[in-house]
Amino acid sequence: MEPQPLIEGFDYRRLPGADGVELNAAVGGAGSPIVLLHGFPQTHLMWRHVAADLAADHTVICPDLRGYGDSGKPADAGGGATYAKRTMAADVVALAGALGHDRFAVAGHDRGALVALRAGLDHPGAVTHVAALDVLPVPQMWEALHGRAGAVGFHLYLMAQPADLPEKLIAGAPEAFFGHFLDSWSQDPAAIPPRLREVYVAKSAAAVDSIVADYRASAGVDADLDEADQRAGRQLAMPVSVLQQDWGAVLGYDAPAMWRPWAPDLHHVTVSCGHFMAEEAPAEVVKALRALLAR
Repeated sequence: MEPQPLIEGFDYRRLPGADGVELNAAVGGAGSPIVLLHGFPQTHLMWRHVAADLAADHTVICPDLRGYGDSGKPADAGGGATYAKRTMAADVVALAGALGHDRFAVAGHDRGALVALRAGLDHPGAVTHVAALDVLPVPQMWEALHGRAGAVGFHLYLMAQPADLPEKLIAGAPEAFFGHFLDSWSQDPAAIPPRLREVYVAKSAAAVDSIVADYRASAGVDADLDEADQRAGRQLAMPVSVLQQDWGAVLGYDAPAMWRPWAPDLHHVTVSCGHFMAEEAPAEVVKALRALLAR
């Protein structure tokens, strides 16, 4: 069997998250810490180019989110709390603390960006900077999906359905389901080599229940928490950078306008690539993250 890819030069550790879950994490470099959180349907390996560059002068921590990759996959206890972004943000604080870091930056892509947002809101004393790659906050995400163009988000509605239905449907053809996103959301097929695509699909196929629970939380508890924070006027107190491809032109929304109520100190960057920007345009992502960390 071909060995699983690793981020070259990084150490691999099992670190404690919240509620006793164990997280698989790659750790490398030295200097001020930054935690990089992956998206769907990927693992920490999506950061391999960016992490190697940032490790020249930062401690870089790349975990698999709970429910993904080689991290723990606790059964959803009901009510959505097990995979709420609030719980996943607590994972991030716990794993950084286990490495001796009580202050750190967080950058997230897709699902990981929702965790980064929640970490900044819930733990402002710990999170120094937030970067969000190619996602909208949960309430704005649901608002943006409408009409025929909104069909791009069909999976959000599928995985929001009651327990067992989406799990059974996806488990019936996991390679086709997860492969669809890897193939259709990228503008550069070479950005995800065949062996890595194979790993992403296999790891996701082995985590159908927990991935669905993650998405189901965003249609329930995550939306409820974010909407309550909006009503209370809570905002990210730290510098924030939002990197996005131009989804707004397709779906008819203004991404900076949707993010600005959450982040008064906001810098918006449009990246010319597909959804998987850390793999398709790593130099642009590194440039944006370095600019954020310098603020």
